Amino acid sequence: MTDIVMPRLSDTMEEGTILRWLKADGEQVARGEELVEIETDKATMTYESDQEGVLEIIADVGHTLEVGALIARVGATAATNDEGPASGGPASERSDRDAAAASGSPAAATSAEPAGEARSGAPAGERVKASPLARRIAGERGVDLRALTGSGPGGRIVKADVLAPAAASTSSAAPVAGIEGVMTAKGETTMVDLSRTQQTIARRMAESKATIPDFTLQIDVDMEECVKLRAQLKRISQHESAGEPGAQAPRREQLKAPTYNDMVVKACALALREHPTANGSYRDGRLQLHSRVNVGVAVAAEDALVVPTVFDADEKSVGEIARETHTLVERVRTATITPPELGGGTFTVSNLGMYGVKSFTAIINPPQAGILSVGALAPRAVVHGGELAVRNTMTLLLACDHRILYGAEAAQFLARIRELLETPSALTL
Repeated sequence: MTDIVMPRLSDTMEEGTILRWLKADGEQVARGEELVEIETDKATMTYESDQEGVLEIIADVGHTLEVGALIARVGATAATNDEGPASGGPASERSDRDAAAASGSPAAATSAEPAGEARSGAPAGERVKASPLARRIAGERGVDLRALTGSGPGGRIVKADVLAPAAASTSSAAPVAGIEGVMTAKGETTMVDLSRTQQTIARRMAESKATIPDFTLQIDVDMEECVKLRAQLKRISQHESAGEPGAQAPRREQLKAPTYNDMVVKACALALREHPTANGSYRDGRLQLHSRVNVGVAVAAEDALVVPTVFDADEKSVGEIARETHTLVERVRTATITPPELGGGTFTVSNLGMYGVKSFTAIINPPQAGILSVGALAPRAVVHGGELAVRNTMTLLLACDHRILYGAEAAQFLARIRELLETPSALTL
């Protein structure tokens, strides 16, 4: 038998939670087959088996274990003994379910499914699209996910979809572990456990505010030239996407006009190359300077904030950044993002402009030197060429770790980003 331990799926992962076994106890597993879904500090990941043989599950669904802890074994035959597994234990329950399922018992087959995933007449093998948090809550409350209509991207079931039926039910329902309803002067107060990702975000952000001596700089950028450039690129992409009659659809789908945020990412990358200290990090009292410029882009996921990375952004055109960022955002929202795509960032861009926010201060993602907050692009009355005019303007705010960046260098770095955005021809090279 070969031990399978909790894998380290990200550079900051310390422990993981078993969300779903993709192979049953006692089932034959091939090398490279998807084995288990694990919730890490950054996202939900699927781990592939690096062994071949019969699976013996050690850690049940819902268990949280440290990296390196035993979660399963794989061998030529499942581990057995004369007495069999202890009565009433997890292995016994799995064996009972497997045996009953093999006998064709409908009730046993239903109980063998994870909570909320009974097939209910759906095609065999089809899986409900739902977030990990929605699956957990549904399992705890006994909610059938197939009876719900998802309101998330692509019809994905999210937490609110699971909680909505429960809110409409009577308040006499028994309390659920981890989600406790308490009556107070404020009304019914619901206690909801944080997911592993949320716990990690909370810890890292508290650590950032408590340990980093930060300061912020703010600057307004005239985006008129970027608006003109994007309009030109949009016309080109639409024309190229139409293609010739009979052109292949995949080629047309690849052509997407860059967003203003893509232009900001490219401008940051070029400025980071010119100001290497801003591309550095602080660890153990030393400054680390990195040879690659990898810009993280903050993306709002289900009840969390995930930051996928655009690697070597300084060497990519704004069109390449646009296509890559679009793919990364889709992978975050469909929970298919991989650990390598979430690590290695040297700087972060966070944008709330799409919500109409003019400016805000984002929290530095340690050990990075800074984070750029991007506000809404909107026409505003400004003085241009000595006269009052209406210009498309955007506010950028740079939060810096003063242990790495000092005021003058940070100001020069931010001014260079503004210069690149106000004369954006360099962004297309």
